[in-house]
Amino acid sequence: MSTPPLPGVPSPEVIDIERALTRITYLSTRARRHERLMALAGVPLDRAAVALLRQIADSEPLRPGELAVRLGVEASHVTRTVQQLQKSGYVTRVPDPDDRRAQRIELTDAGGEAIARVREAGVRGMQMALSEWSPDELRQLATLFHRMVDDFLAYADDEGEPQAAPDGSA
Repeated sequence: MSTPPLPGVPSPEVIDIERALTRITYLSTRARRHERLMALAGVPLDRAAVALLRQIADSEPLRPGELAVRLGVEASHVTRTVQQLQKSGYVTRVPDPDDRRAQRIELTDAGGEAIARVREAGVRGMQMALSEWSPDELRQLATLFHRMVDDFLAYADDEGEPQAAPDGSA
């Protein structure tokens, strides 16, 4: 499948947005930041486990293959991570009501508590970083971020790409 040509010359604003997104992606995926977040949350999870728990928390129980598609990773990665999370008591396998031969992955109470602590620690850090912003600026940023994500998802859907997780954690 060939890539369609880009429409026209990108505006300086779009170039700046792409650069800012690249910077924020880099900052948010740094190992040191993840380790600090896990220490604040008090949970010993690697980045793959956090992404998987976030996805499960934001949806109904899903089959491992569905989780792999939503996270944009190979099914074998999901299988390994689910096994680790199951051993730690964060997830459990439940029968698929549509096909009793298949299983879905569901959060346990411990998994729900863990992801809630991770999210709370992340929100606290974001609150500190944005503490100088006015409530109006924060509302405007949230509105524009949601609009951008919705437009990205609509574009990805138009292109036939798998859609990303609703919280963008992948």
